Amino acid sequence: MSDPGRILIRGVNWLGDAVMTTPAVIRLRERFPNAHLVMLCPAKLEGLWRHHPAIDEVLPVERDSSVFATAKRIRAGRFDAAVILPNSPRSALESWLARVPVRVGYARSRAWLLTHPVPARAGAVRMRKRTPREIQRLIQSGARTREPEPPPAAHQIHEYLWLVGSLGADTRPVAPQIQVLDAEVEAVRKRFGLEDAKRPVFALNPGAEYGPAKRWPLSSFAEAAREIQRTTGCVWLILGGSADRPAASELETAVGRDSLVRNIAGETSLRELCAVLKLVRVLLTNDTGPMHVAAAVGTPVVVPFGSTSPELTGPGLPGDSRHALLKSTVPCAPCFLRECPIDFRCMNGIRPQTVVDAVLRVASGPA
Repeated sequence: MSDPGRILIRGVNWLGDAVMTTPAVIRLRERFPNAHLVMLCPAKLEGLWRHHPAIDEVLPVERDSSVFATAKRIRAGRFDAAVILPNSPRSALESWLARVPVRVGYARSRAWLLTHPVPARAGAVRMRKRTPREIQRLIQSGARTREPEPPPAAHQIHEYLWLVGSLGADTRPVAPQIQVLDAEVEAVRKRFGLEDAKRPVFALNPGAEYGPAKRWPLSSFAEAAREIQRTTGCVWLILGGSADRPAASELETAVGRDSLVRNIAGETSLRELCAVLKLVRVLLTNDTGPMHVAAAVGTPVVVPFGSTSPELTGPGLPGDSRHALLKSTVPCAPCFLRECPIDFRCMNGIRPQTVVDAVLRVASGPA
């Protein structure tokens, strides 16, 4: 393929997944340094790509936009090529309807919509949900049937890198990156009354949109947060979206309603969330979108993992020692389910003191 002048990148739909695509976007920019790169993404993720050095323009799409309306906007952009990061038929259909001359994406069941269908990557690990019956069998058989951990090359960032590699881009991993301006950090520092903070500022993120199987118990969050605050004297910021407000309020009460605990769940835009995560010293979080954002802006994270796999979707580069990715050794994890069908042993097995020790360790590392 000759060097295209205008490239559409069809972005993914979820915050954490979008952060994991940034290494591929960076490599695509390196491959085509003179191209005009446009990121088409859900409107809710527009702020993630604002100021990103690899992206020239963002094309936000509202949630209720039809495939035909989206295709019309793509066609108006007169793109030479489209790199389609999601695996859905719709994401490929949009560029097919728009008659983009070169359409690159994973083949799956939609190869006919693509001019350059890419076969599945060798070594890719499928995140298959376990059935309740399978979980019971694993529990009964115990450690004898534990599967080997996936290698670093199985991480999701390699899926996106392999895709752009089909266009000649470098497939060696780079750390996910989100750009945050100093002015944005100072604005949230002022907004939330942290200009004169003499204490370290840490953050808690108790929610997880995927489901309760990814949520460490609130009582454990609270116990760990109280001990960390007693040891460090930190100010806690409690983060989350609008849907997380009840959990955030419960956690605020459990940790202590005073000037050292500030509940800002539901009060930040995506850009402000990025700036807050850049500001804090460490984030204690479930496996969710803000976990990936924090790592991408350079903030260490501590994450109790339950139903999901840090080897496949952990924050930052695989093996980054700045982060602490915690899990208990139960035979049924990872199950990739939204709700635990048994007794939540994967999360209950991660003790608050283990998390306290991890937060103190990563917080004492280089700033």
